[in-house]
Amino acid sequence: MNQPIPFRGNSSGDHGQGELVEVMQKVAHGDKQAFAVLYDALSPLVFGIVLKVVRDRAQSEEVAQEVMIDLWRQAARYRPESASVRTWAATIAHRRAVDRVRSAQAATDREHARAAREHTPAFDEVAEQVETRLDAEQVRRCLRGLTELQRQAVTLAYYRGLTYREVAEALRTPLPTIKTRMRDGLIRLRDCMGVTT
Repeated sequence: MNQPIPFRGNSSGDHGQGELVEVMQKVAHGDKQAFAVLYDALSPLVFGIVLKVVRDRAQSEEVAQEVMIDLWRQAARYRPESASVRTWAATIAHRRAVDRVRSAQAATDREHARAAREHTPAFDEVAEQVETRLDAEQVRRCLRGLTELQRQAVTLAYYRGLTYREVAEALRTPLPTIKTRMRDGLIRLRDCMGVTT
């Protein structure tokens, strides 16, 4: 089995978007040295995003390696007019991390389902599940009452774990606008759900 490449920081400083686009084009043509540069530039970002979602360091390292391999394999698909290299890598990293969490959750759910078949749940467990489903439906209903930008910003921040800055980059919207929309959106959600402070 291949050993994962250890994550190392970027010793040469930040690479600009133009430089990363050029590097990505070389990677798309199979340039291994360009991939080493890309790896050094993006692996800290990729690992940070994955760790934030997966929360287990060993699994995060594994997923981050998979993301870097994806970047190598998908380099020819990258389009600079669609997103920055960092945003593109961050999106792939986030999707991979979420997939890993969902996979782990599915395995846990299968175990719980098997255990549930073996015993009849107590009344309190059933009532709690119903209450949780009703709460989730209320959140979905309240989210539908937000503007599109508010809904996207809140979803990226609270369901995908992105920072305000990452949300601003993903939505290509100025950071102050994102902060204002999220604040307004959260106030509307709070009011819709009847939460008192």
